[in-house]
Amino acid sequence: MPLINRVRSCRRAVAAAAVATAVITPLLASSTASAAPRAVTLPPVHADFDYQIGGPYTPPAGVQVVSRDHTAAPAAGLYNICYVNAFQAQPGAENEWGDLLLRDANGDIVYDDGWGEAVLDIRTDAKRQRIAAKVNSWIDTCASKGFNAVEPDNLDTFDRFDLISEANAKAFIKLLSQHAHDKGLAIAQKNTANFSTEHTETGLDFAIAEECGEWDECGDYTEGFGDNVIVIEYKEKYFKETCAGFGDRLSVVLRDVDVTTPGNSAYVRKTC
Repeated sequence: MPLINRVRSCRRAVAAAAVATAVITPLLASSTASAAPRAVTLPPVHADFDYQIGGPYTPPAGVQVVSRDHTAAPAAGLYNICYVNAFQAQPGAENEWGDLLLRDANGDIVYDDGWGEAVLDIRTDAKRQRIAAKVNSWIDTCASKGFNAVEPDNLDTFDRFDLISEANAKAFIKLLSQHAHDKGLAIAQKNTANFSTEHTETGLDFAIAEECGEWDECGDYTEGFGDNVIVIEYKEKYFKETCAGFGDRLSVVLRDVDVTTPGNSAYVRKTC
């Protein structure tokens, strides 16, 4: 089913003349192979960005970077970011995960009630490896379709559910980072501002930050990623403030909270 945006209340929670290229060194020992470092391409900084995870459509004129769900096709001629829900199950998909769903002390499945999504249990290495195998199959699809990068969502589950630790989240995202790099894809840090200076532990290459203007976190992201930060705001007031403070450096877009497509009465898209 179409994905809608996940607006996080976590308070801790790119056009350049040339596309920036970064050489990613191995960040995690792999049990399957020890591949040589591969070059991945980062999004161009301060580029016109469109967030299309709610459904793909023809990008507006001038757009250079677009993010779409892994079930969609990339936009021809643009830098494409592939969205995957990595830390939670899609609504109604609990049967696909079996014993990999997080359960509380009563044995009940833990849900992100705001979105009707069951949280995945990344507390042990064995389960992280099994969950990563499924998510990495989506990353394989992203690579085979021609996407340039991957955007794993819900990295901040540890900050919203006490059963999961920060260490659990870092260990799991590092598995995904290694696989994305092995496939030649850059990988985004989605929200979670306090991870921005911890690249060695996460393997993440650039940031996609929701509402960093609203929560006064944009500087936290630039501290770790420089200008390789894409900002999505959902309120006009904070969009204007973010443009004033960072619009000459970062990719900033205003979108409607459900990330709808043109023609929908709720559709909103503005850039600085």
